[in-house]
Amino acid sequence: MGCGDKYIENPKTKGSGIICCIPQRGICPVKCPDCFFQSGRSYLKPLNRNLPNMPSLEEVGDRIVRVNDGNDSNNQRELVLRMTAPYQRKFFNTSMPIDLAGFRDPVVLTDNPGTMTDTDAHFVDLVPPNLMFVRFRVNLWNLEICDRVVEYYTSRGVPVVLTAMAYYRKKVVAGHEDDYVFKRRTLNSYHVLKPEAAAKIMARYAANPLVFSCGTTLIDYPCRNCNKCELLYYRTMRRLAGVVA
Repeated sequence: MGCGDKYIENPKTKGSGIICCIPQRGICPVKCPDCFFQSGRSYLKPLNRNLPNMPSLEEVGDRIVRVNDGNDSNNQRELVLRMTAPYQRKFFNTSMPIDLAGFRDPVVLTDNPGTMTDTDAHFVDLVPPNLMFVRFRVNLWNLEICDRVVEYYTSRGVPVVLTAMAYYRKKVVAGHEDDYVFKRRTLNSYHVLKPEAAAKIMARYAANPLVFSCGTTLIDYPCRNCNKCELLYYRTMRRLAGVVA
C-alpha cells in the first residue's frame, strides 16, 4: 500500500490488464523534462503523501504489474525487487541499461531518456532474453535516431514501442508547430501530435512487424484500447520458459 489511505490507480491503465506500482519515495534521478510523474501534475500529487504506491494482491488480481510507471526500477533496485517480490506477474521499467538480465522478470528499457531524447540512445551490447521491448520517445525531429534504434533492436528480435512525446513547458522545435495541437491527454493538456503527423511517423516503420505504437495509435492513449504490453509480456515469458515466441 502507499503512504496514503489507499492505492491510487493510474488513470491511463485503468480498465486494462495492467496495474501499476511505485515502490520508492521521492523523485526519479533521471529527471526527464516534462515528466508527468514529478511535474506537479501527476495523478499521485503530492508525491510526499502518496508514495510508495503499491496495490494489494487483491487489487492486482490476475493483472500484470507494471513496476515503476513513475521513477525507475534501477533506482534503489534492491528495494524495488524486495517490495515487488509478492507479485506473480510483473515487468520492470528502467531507463538505465544496468544488469537488465538481473531483473529475471521481463524488463522494458526506455532508450532515449532525459537529455538524450533528441540526441542519442542506448544500444545494449548483449541483449538479454528478458528484454520485453525497448521504448523510444519519438517526435518529428529525432526520427534519424529512431531509425538507428529500430534497426539495431529489431534486427536482434527485440520489439520497439514508440511513445509520442508531448510538451507542456518545453516548446515544440521550430518548423514543427503545425504538427502539434494543444489538447488534453489523459489528465492534463499538452502540445501533442496531430493525427496526420502521428500517422506519418508510424508509416515510416510500417514494413517492420516489431515496431509498435504505445496506444492503439500514437494519439490513442488509454491502455485498455491497446493491450500491447500484455501481448509482449506473455511473449517474453514464453521465451524465458524456452518456448519460441
